[in-house]
Amino acid sequence: MIERIKVGMADFNVVKSPGILVTLGLGSCVGIALYDAQVKVAGLSHIMLPSSKQIKNNQNKAKFADTAILLLIEKMMTMGAQKDRIKAKIVGGAQMFSSINNKNSLLKIGERNVNAALEVLNSLNIPVIGRDTGGNYGRSIELYADTGILLVKTIGHGIKEI
Repeated sequence: MIERIKVGMADFNVVKSPGILVTLGLGSCVGIALYDAQVKVAGLSHIMLPSSKQIKNNQNKAKFADTAILLLIEKMMTMGAQKDRIKAKIVGGAQMFSSINNKNSLLKIGERNVNAALEVLNSLNIPVIGRDTGGNYGRSIELYADTGILLVKTIGHGIKEI
């Protein structure tokens, strides 16, 4: 039986092949999938907010792009991954409430989450090799540690592999 590990909101986890990491209900949140193909170690983070520096209640480091990605990489390295081999895919960052005044960038949390994740990954020299972001619909994802395939499931938009 292949191990399926659920990653909740503001959470992260790591698995070795043949395990599968799953997160459900990515709206404005962003799923950050990291993978080291050589040792078949996969990591998945479900972030809610772009930066821990803008929030007073920031104890949960898995909630923020700027801290969750670092924690995820550290945990992957304890399982044999090497930072210079890790590749990333990101999913989510939808604008779920289009009736909100779109001129206010503070309310564009999905877009801000995507940009923050990309900035952190870029600063760590981790290439983003796939993404499915934006839009106005939710997504659920499955990351397969044996292949690095990220399955993106949506209601009304089908299933795709990235």
